[in-house]
Amino acid sequence: MRHNTRKRSKTTQRAIAATAGLALGAGALIAVNVYASAHESANGNSTKRAAQGPADPAGGATTISCPDVGARLTSVPGRARTQVDRELALLDKQVSEAYQRLRSSTKAIQQDRSFATNAIMAPLKDRRTATIDRIAIAIGRSGTRPQGLEALAACTLRATDAQEQGPGQEQGDTGVQGNGPVAADFVDITTVRPNVKSPRKQRGASAGRFTTQCGVNENKLYNSDNIIVAPGVDNGAHHTHDYVGNQDNDAFTTNEEFAAATTSCRNQGDKSTYYWPVLRLQDGTQEFDAQQLGGGAEGNTGTILTASKVTLNFVGSPRGKVVAMPKFLRIITGDAKAFTNGTANANASWSCTGFENRQLTDKYPICPQGSSLVRTSKFQSCWDGRSTDSANHRSHVAFADPRTGACPSGMRAIPQLVQRLVYDVDAPSLDDNGQSTPFYAVDGFPEQMHKPITDHGDFINVFDERLMNRMVQCINSGRTCR
Repeated sequence: MRHNTRKRSKTTQRAIAATAGLALGAGALIAVNVYASAHESANGNSTKRAAQGPADPAGGATTISCPDVGARLTSVPGRARTQVDRELALLDKQVSEAYQRLRSSTKAIQQDRSFATNAIMAPLKDRRTATIDRIAIAIGRSGTRPQGLEALAACTLRATDAQEQGPGQEQGDTGVQGNGPVAADFVDITTVRPNVKSPRKQRGASAGRFTTQCGVNENKLYNSDNIIVAPGVDNGAHHTHDYVGNQDNDAFTTNEEFAAATTSCRNQGDKSTYYWPVLRLQDGTQEFDAQQLGGGAEGNTGTILTASKVTLNFVGSPRGKVVAMPKFLRIITGDAKAFTNGTANANASWSCTGFENRQLTDKYPICPQGSSLVRTSKFQSCWDGRSTDSANHRSHVAFADPRTGACPSGMRAIPQLVQRLVYDVDAPSLDDNGQSTPFYAVDGFPEQMHKPITDHGDFINVFDERLMNRMVQCINSGRTCR
């Protein structure tokens, strides 16, 4: 398997990142993610599992919810970007460590109702306050100092119903016990009503489709980095990614290295990188990352499932023609922290083959026999015409209006990536909480409890100019091309 130990030619960069992590917070690697978020609606019933989450004073269970500082940064000067990335990394590390302590302090919390507040949350706020202040100072040295960030320091204990707590899987000393998923996270797809609607195509719409074939990660290329939100930061995602397309993707890859790399795509003109959190079977298997950050050390455990099929389609706009994407355009779709912070950017989509007119965001589907699990990610299709990225990694692109298909004012329509992943996985047994047939779940930040709404995808455009122009011509002329 290819994972975090690959690309040893970059050990110097990783050593620098590790040293920075030690300077910012003793003894740990730094990590970052600045996704904005969405909520998860919990309904349905489940039997209590053997291992419960940390208890709150009311007798339920708890996770940690913190405001997303990165999402508030609308402008970061180039000179400040490296330090800001490191400080944002430290914020995520602080939350992860606090959550780990919360989960290991159940007895102390039961004995002293103020323990979680005084011993975990108050110190977390103090650390976040200092880190946020350094972010504001760094930006202020080269630009306008952001105001109001200090109000984002305080986090809350989010009580969840006991039904939402995680499984009592036997996984030895690897990872965090009991942080999801649970039976209430699943629903029978046959009970879901059809809910897919598409904007009506207008005259002049770009109705074509361009397909690129890049495999299913047969090369077992895994790591827990995220080059978009955490360049230069080891374990920037806190969870493991599958990669297809560009084969030189980690936290330290430069645009020049992307352009020179090999690709798993059939057309060698497509060196783009497509990546997403792995899906795992919650069966107690010790994977290669069972003892590592991003894997078992942060609650991401079990067999990594490889998709049986990956389809990457680029489609047009129902309102008119599309323009070429700029090379190295970065797009994030969905929301890795959707469970704790709100619905603004969550668009995870789960379904089953034969039922794809029924899409779920906050539940994993139970597929009938003969039907396979499907994850679909639709990426933003409107671009500001200037930037390949933005401070919060979102504002340079946007979704078209779901009713009309129109882009926001001042934005241009670009080919929309529609990523579809198919998995052949048995329907889990809900009546015994996955003991007979184990649950599956998407990798994620530990405090997100593996909720389905946290699914997300990442894309960096590394098409060569000639192939990108062919794509645009194909889509604008209404053809289907491969």
